[in-house]
Amino acid sequence: METVVINTAMIRLGQFLKMANLVGTGGEAKLRIQQGEVKVNGEVERRRGRQLRAGDLVEIAGQVRQLQTGEAQ
Repeated sequence: METVVINTAMIRLGQFLKMANLVGTGGEAKLRIQQGEVKVNGEVERRRGRQLRAGDLVEIAGQVRQLQTGEAQ
C-alpha cells in the first residue's frame, strides 16, 4: 500500500485516481468507476464525485492507495 499526500482537506475520487497514477485519464477513471472496479474503504464505489478524506483507502486492480493530507488538522 502506498500513501498519496494532498494539500487540501478533500479530493474527489476521479481526481484522486489520476493523481495517484492508478488511471491515465479522467475518462478511464469514469469508466472504471462506473464498471464497479474501484473500492473505497473496502466497498465498491460508483460515484466519481465521491469526496475522499485523510485515511480513506482506494483500491483498483489490486493496487491500494491511502489518502493523507498535508494540511494541518
